[in-house]
Amino acid sequence: MPLQGKPAYDDKILGRNVCLTAGGADPETEDLVLLTRKRISRIYYKNNFFDYPVKLNANTIINMGLITTLQAGFSYLKSMLFKRPENSLEDFYINRFGHKLYSMFFEGYTEKLWGRHPRGIASDWGAQRVKGLSVSAILKDILYKLFPGRKKHNVETSLIEEFYYPKYGPGQLWEAAAEKYKSLGGKIEKNCKVINIKTNGNKISSLVIEKYHNGQFKTEEVFADIFISSMPLKDLVLGMNDVPQKISKIAAGLPYRDFVTVGLLLNHLSLKNKTKLKTLSNIIPDCWIYVQDTNVKLGRIQIFNNWSPYMVRDPQNTVWIGLEYFCTEGDKYWNLSPEKWTLLGIRELKKMGMIRSSKNVLDSHCEKIKKAYPAYFDTYSQIDTVIHYANSFSNLYCVGRNGQHRYNNMDHSMMTSFETVHNIINHKQNKDNIWTVNTEKEYHEEK
Repeated sequence: MPLQGKPAYDDKILGRNVCLTAGGADPETEDLVLLTRKRISRIYYKNNFFDYPVKLNANTIINMGLITTLQAGFSYLKSMLFKRPENSLEDFYINRFGHKLYSMFFEGYTEKLWGRHPRGIASDWGAQRVKGLSVSAILKDILYKLFPGRKKHNVETSLIEEFYYPKYGPGQLWEAAAEKYKSLGGKIEKNCKVINIKTNGNKISSLVIEKYHNGQFKTEEVFADIFISSMPLKDLVLGMNDVPQKISKIAAGLPYRDFVTVGLLLNHLSLKNKTKLKTLSNIIPDCWIYVQDTNVKLGRIQIFNNWSPYMVRDPQNTVWIGLEYFCTEGDKYWNLSPEKWTLLGIRELKKMGMIRSSKNVLDSHCEKIKKAYPAYFDTYSQIDTVIHYANSFSNLYCVGRNGQHRYNNMDHSMMTSFETVHNIINHKQNKDNIWTVNTEKEYHEEK
């Protein structure tokens, strides 16, 4: 998709300067365009907003209070002097932020997200998603901004402040990719379910799929030379024939966290924009709000107006938000009806002071996503055995977040596919480069 070459709707209304690409697309007249957006995310904790990630600035000190700030400082110094063996995610966070900040901004949210206390989760998750982010990394970033003449340093991904975003959301990127693929002669089958994966020696020989067509289910066998799988690693292995019992047992135990999003169209958002950032109707500027407060089940809020004004029909008079909830397929929350999910979302927004009443809600929509987050506990500690087994099939490539059971972001998930194509084109048999995307100590993303 082409980059933004002219100001977007909100850029023009607000007189906002953004980085434009010479010869790029005009988002006001063209749909295929990647907008240049500011990444603004904050933490909601005890009725206050903190920068995400936490920054050592006046706003943080005021919101925390002097005593809590001192406690956090001494706690961090202690963590620097007495490092814990990193046997769990709790150890990982405390080593980088100190126990006080961990208890405020990581402990409750992590348990809300995963349904497990951080001490019961492998440290791999933190090493992968947080990387080198720590109090020291935040301080380095602050110093760099104060003295811009210093040698450029790599910016931790969680500190990156600008990104590209499709005009109509991430799904538009995949729709455009699908159309491009079909224009090159590719074929995409929808409404199909893989019900059996047949193997022959060290190769995948075919798939048995169930197709839904004209109101009926039909079974069909599909043959191919190469198979690229982004389906959950658990389902991939359990769908194969003649899998050793030990491998099947590990795969069956790989855990996931499921996800429900409740979209609410509001006529008013009660929170005031106390920042210096200009927004349409002066709404708060956040893309995401991380709800660390454990008094509500809500985990995160998206404000789609700030992602792209084109995702909202009337961005000057309405606000379209997404409430993100984490649960487990089959539990009492997962089984709630869309109506009850909407009522829960409204109730929690009122409790947080984000809306005044249900009359602020003009419309709603609910979506459930299975296996949204591969989790790092239960049989995850033995996942290398499953990976070795999958790699033993020379014509099988596992890609993406679910395909590798790795909580990668979208960029790294796509990178696993790029590496796969590179290997196929160059007849490279070793797949280590595919599995080691995003396992290095530092991110390769830079601002």
